[in-house]
Amino acid sequence: MSDASYRDAIFSTPLDRVARFSFDENVVACFPDMIRRSVPGYGQILGMFGLIAQRHLRHGGHVYDLGCSLGAAGLALAGALPADAFRYTGVDLSPAMVERARQTFAAECPDHALQVDEADIRTLDYAPSGMIILNFTLQFLPPEDRDALLAKLYAALEPGGVLILSEKTVDIDERDNAWRVERYHDFKRANGYSDLEISQKRNALENVLVPDTLETHHARLKRAGFTRSLTWFQYLNFASLIAFKEA
Repeated sequence: MSDASYRDAIFSTPLDRVARFSFDENVVACFPDMIRRSVPGYGQILGMFGLIAQRHLRHGGHVYDLGCSLGAAGLALAGALPADAFRYTGVDLSPAMVERARQTFAAECPDHALQVDEADIRTLDYAPSGMIILNFTLQFLPPEDRDALLAKLYAALEPGGVLILSEKTVDIDERDNAWRVERYHDFKRANGYSDLEISQKRNALENVLVPDTLETHHARLKRAGFTRSLTWFQYLNFASLIAFKEA
């Protein structure tokens, strides 16, 4: 996948009007570099998926990866688990992402049962699954659609199954939130982004990526039916939660 990707320079020159962020061909071309330089802890989160699956997914169980982008979660699972250990369905609304993910899986994991569907995760008919991954996906849905989706996912999970929810978050305390955001911008500068790029991308994501507090996420998971959820990873204003469906 890295051979066919490029350095993220989408917002490196001044734009008269910064368009709303979308997962188009330009983003797909540089997405691995963009995500690596923009999401603190992304690699560590991916690295845990296989370990979590080993503990919580029955052998041969089904995994959904919703908003799968280029299929990084599927690659992580395939790298950690034998071909007969799981079946994987990635779902994404971006045709460019879906096509690249299919190509990557065919080239790198031909023996694993990995498929990618182009669909809207809000209207999908879900098959029973032992593990569902929402890796930085829920934040791109309108807030009013988030409860209904999680309720559908809870219903689709098999008893004993788990849902992993990774999100950019906001802090209840304004001062604490400002500190996290400032340090996040420092993180991006340390990874080679200019102040212009940081500013223009932030404008492009406004009203496209709408984050919640961790408290809101846990409350929403409880409303969906999960009696237990915990924050297992946090790095600045990025976090990953796991929710358990009782066996």
